[in-house]
Amino acid sequence: MSTSPSTKPILSRAAIAGHPIHPMLIHFPVAALIALVGTDAAYLYGGDPFWARAGLWLAGVGALGGWAASAAGLVDILSVREIRRLVTAWGHALMAVMMLSVATLNWRLRLGDDPGEHVMPWGMGLSLLTAAFISLASYLGGRLVYENAVGVHTDS
Repeated sequence: MSTSPSTKPILSRAAIAGHPIHPMLIHFPVAALIALVGTDAAYLYGGDPFWARAGLWLAGVGALGGWAASAAGLVDILSVREIRRLVTAWGHALMAVMMLSVATLNWRLRLGDDPGEHVMPWGMGLSLLTAAFISLASYLGGRLVYENAVGVHTDS
């Protein structure tokens, strides 16, 4: 199924000087949650508690930062009719909510006296599931920008 790109950009309501806030905020949480897979692997390979503590912080930064970034996306999907009409936007939102729910559970699981206690099997499994959801949400987010010009400000 081929989709033709939108001829008219769909502007974001959650924007600063025409620049959408959601894509500005999402990079750090995504990086933290992807790096979490690496810290889990390092902890499982070497057993150094440093990696479990680093994973705790990455899980927290990823979950909290992701929820903050999602607030800007929520403003757009609820307040911009052209975005609400896009199936891709709802798919992106659904993947993001599932990803953030799993990431938040992962962070909550690690809180406590020993952050490495639940790295295997639950922490690593949730980290990998989060990474998979990030991949799907990112793909759909890219389609929103490149195929539908969501958040693309074309005025000079």
